Amino acid sequence: MSRFCMLALVCLGMLLAGCESVPYAQRLQQRQRAYNAAAGAPVRSFRLIMGAQIYSWEPLSDTQLVVYTLPSRAYLLDVWPCNNLTFTNFIGLTSFASEVQTGFDKVLTGRPYIPCVIKQIRPVDLARFKLEKDGPRHMDSVPRERGGSAPALPAAVRR
Repeated sequence: MSRFCMLALVCLGMLLAGCESVPYAQRLQQRQRAYNAAAGAPVRSFRLIMGAQIYSWEPLSDTQLVVYTLPSRAYLLDVWPCNNLTFTNFIGLTSFASEVQTGFDKVLTGRPYIPCVIKQIRPVDLARFKLEKDGPRHMDSVPRERGGSAPALPAAVRR
């Protein structure tokens, strides 16, 4: 492959990556606004459940993330600027006796990075947590015949 073709492919890849990051940044800001709107008053600490494990987590920026201790319980954590928070595949939390506290405990994002001190913890009211979603999608429904064979798909559904 010639150098020109290789350079063109690299430029095309960078252009596509740049275009794709704009919607990602908008989605991240939308989720951050939704979590902030559903977050309650600051608390001093929260307990990790199920043997000190995190059920799930989601980065919102380099200074904010959401930690789920159960599918129905989440906390919005504000941290000092944290390198690699939005790009890491895993995190860890320090705790004492399965309790995570502001000012003492940290978010860990990997070996070469400095741990991020937790500045504030706010419980998230998941019943209030709502994202702006598109309107309902249109779906054609076709009743099944009694003979058991699948009906032909409408023209709008066929590929």
